Amino acid sequence: MSSIHDDTCPSFEGTLELIGRRWTGSVLQGADRGARRFGEYRVMIHGISDRLLSQRLKELEAAGLIERTVIPTTPVQVRYQLSPDGQALVDALLPLAQWSMHRSGPRGSGRVPSST
Repeated sequence: MSSIHDDTCPSFEGTLELIGRRWTGSVLQGADRGARRFGEYRVMIHGISDRLLSQRLKELEAAGLIERTVIPTTPVQVRYQLSPDGQALVDALLPLAQWSMHRSGPRGSGRVPSST
């Protein structure tokens, strides 16, 4: 049996840590549903503070998942959108979101079946 600590493990762990942060999934989902301006994210994501939304957008931009565009108008406009990697991540997470919805449905018990 081989170790789980091969070359893919650190990258995968980093991705899980990033998407597992509070509100990150909501920001990605907001971008996927068409949010482009900061205020649109605020409307879509109930309960997130401005500070935390700004922090998550910066983190996702630094990770290459969100693209930030500054439009030099008066006042300056800033727009955000999923990068190709961000869209690929959202697409990859879709089966997990569907699995979660299935488990929280009326038939789902919310328990993971025992492997024994």
